[in-house]
Order: sequence, then structure tokens, then C-alpha cells
Amino acid sequence: MKILIIQTAFIGDVVLATPVVEKLHRLYPDATIDFLLRKGNEPLFAGHPFLNSILIWDKKSNKNRNLFRLIKEIRRSQYDKIFNLQRFASSGLLTFFSGAKEKIGFDKNPFSFCYTKKVKHTIGDNKHEVQRNLELISSADNEHLEKPRLYPSSENFESVKQYKVSPYICIAPSSVWFTKQYPAHKWIDFINQLTTYKIYLLGAPSDKDLCNQIITRSDNKNIASLAGKLTFLQSAALMKDAVMNYSNDSAPLHIASAVNAPVTAVFCSTIPAFGFGPLSDKSFIVETKEVLDCRPCGLHGYKACPKGHFKCAETINAEQLLATIKP
Repeated sequence: MKILIIQTAFIGDVVLATPVVEKLHRLYPDATIDFLLRKGNEPLFAGHPFLNSILIWDKKSNKNRNLFRLIKEIRRSQYDKIFNLQRFASSGLLTFFSGAKEKIGFDKNPFSFCYTKKVKHTIGDNKHEVQRNLELISSADNEHLEKPRLYPSSENFESVKQYKVSPYICIAPSSVWFTKQYPAHKWIDFINQLTTYKIYLLGAPSDKDLCNQIITRSDNKNIASLAGKLTFLQSAALMKDAVMNYSNDSAPLHIASAVNAPVTAVFCSTIPAFGFGPLSDKSFIVETKEVLDCRPCGLHGYKACPKGHFKCAETINAEQLLATIKP
């Protein structure tokens, strides 16, 4: 049997699709499982034990040409089953022209009319995105929420060993969306009270300026930026043994969950009820204690607070974050 999983969204969405890989491997241990994702996310699956090959869609260069190239490649592969986790038209187009015997996806996709099975996708009902994804396979045995799973190699762990000489905390301070991001001055206030741990700031190359700004303005000198220096799986290997990992409602919290690392997720404009909270055994959610009629203001966040006050973030204090690492 040949199976293709499609998830061409962002890093966090791909990590939350990994339980589908795990479950399909258990159900069909002899199946060939491929995964289609957007270019840049493929390092998440380096050395993955259950995936045969990774199909890559380059969305930034000749997007449409690459889309039609993928359609031809998928048709040639003659998949028996396609599980489309993405809800937008482009992935529906890939599914429509795939020639697969079974096409399974969410009802919100504009091409869901071509699916042999479609599943209702509802956000805001306290159901986790992992659970929604697994319902594409079956809803009969999803009582126990399965964690995402990544597979850092021994080389990944060896590469970050140098950072593990004393107890440490990892902080991923950035987010694509401003209103999902705990403000820099609030992170600094928190970091200034972390006097007994080494602190590592994590992020992409584009997060270097923010991390350096936090270091420069902080009174805590036991802090270093690793933004842009680690791969996804190296970051996961480092997070695995941290005393605690702190993240906004963004990809790093899902990477932590994928190696069952302790994690504290800070929710500003978004809410856990959307279904994107942490799943580690030791996990915490920190959010404002104030009742705000403007929260949540949207599913993905905004480039600026629509109300101008950003109270959903500014009213979260350092003590709430510190409480998650107290004995």
C-alpha cells in the first residue's frame, strides 16, 4: 500500500501532523508512507524511521509551476490513499488530480467534493488539532490524545551536548504574528529573575535581532542566543533536557511536545480552546487573568493589536511564568 500525507502549512502544523504518521504506521506497518510539505520544513523529518520519501513544494519560487510538477509526480506514484490535512485550495487541487483510490481530508477544503471521505473541521470546541487530524483516519480509537513525535538523531544530541553542562532554560521569544508574541520587555523582566539557570534563546535566523535586543537590555548575563544556529532537530534535542522551555503560541511549543520536553506556552491574543496547546506530560499554559471582550481577536493573530492596548499580553506577569519552574 502506498500512502501520501499532505500538510503544506507552517512548521507547527507539520509537527502536529506527525501523529498521523505514527498511527498510519501502526495500522499499516508494511505500507510505504510519503509526506508532502512546503520547502524549508523538510529538515523536521531527517532520518524519520517511518517515512519513505519527502515531497517538497517550493512556494516562493515558481509556485504554480512547482504545483503542477507535483501533480504529475503524485499521479505517477499511484497512491492508494491520500490524507490531506491542509484546508486550502492548492492542496485540494493536488488531491483532486492525484488519481488515488481513496482521498481523505477536511470538509473546509474547496475540493472536498472529490474526497471519498471528508471530516468536519471545527476550531474553538476545545478539541486539539492533533485529534482533528487523527479523525481523518478513524474517530473510533482517539480517546487518548497522541503526542506529536520527532526523531532527533544521536548526532543531533551530540551537537548540543556542549550546552548542557549546567541546568538550563530555553526560551523561544518570537512569533510570526505580533499579537501572538509576548513582548520583549516582558521576556526581559522574566529573564532578570532567572538567577540560577543558564538561558538559551532559540529561533530562526530572522529572530537574531530580537534575541540580541533581549540580551543587551537584560541584567542577566547568563544568557546566550542560539537563534539561527540550530536545526529543528538540534533545537528539539536541546529542549528535551531543559528544566523548562518557554514559547509563544507558535511552532517551538509543538517541537517541545514532539520530544515530550517540559514546556510552558504563553497565549496572548489566541486561546488554548482553538486546539493548539502543548501536549507534553509536563506542560503549562500561561495567559492573562483579566477578562477581555476583545480576546481572542483572531485565529492567527495580527501585526498589531486591533485595540491598541495589547492587554492580552501586557497583563501577563513574570510571576506566572516563574510559577511553572518552582519546586
